[in-house]
Amino acid sequence: MPLGPLERLLAANVEKEVRKDAFAIQSGSSIDKLLAHAREIDREFVARLERFPLVRLHIRYEDIEPIRRRRMERLLEAAARLLQAQWRGIRHAARACYSESEFEAMLGEHLRLYAAEVHALNRSVRLAALIAPLRERLRKAMEERADALAREVADLLYGSSAMR
Repeated sequence: MPLGPLERLLAANVEKEVRKDAFAIQSGSSIDKLLAHAREIDREFVARLERFPLVRLHIRYEDIEPIRRRRMERLLEAAARLLQAQWRGIRHAARACYSESEFEAMLGEHLRLYAAEVHALNRSVRLAALIAPLRERLRKAMEERADALAREVADLLYGSSAMR
């Protein structure tokens, strides 16, 4: 999907989400502390948005945090489960903790929750009229790709490509 001027914005958003998830996995903090840290990362992101004149963002946490809480809870559950295995890499840990179908389902759920979180965030974003139609296309693309991406990753970890 051609994104034009939104490409840099979306890349920055992905980097922001990676920071949140990495902190959640590394810190072992409570969900409430993780949500507070996520809000701080969001504030930094919103401040950087001033460089994008077509986009204005006022995050409506009442819409986002119930979904974000569920996503972070699932992320912490998966991380704790994977880290219980004797660590010899992600492939070994995934295989020790999950069947292939369980791993695919867990990852698919995480990606769908992320897509739902992004969709909820749409109510917080004020876009110029010319690019507003992209928000629904983005949501649909994310939802459509969640299961396929989960399948690809599971295949990498469990399938024949993992044996290389």
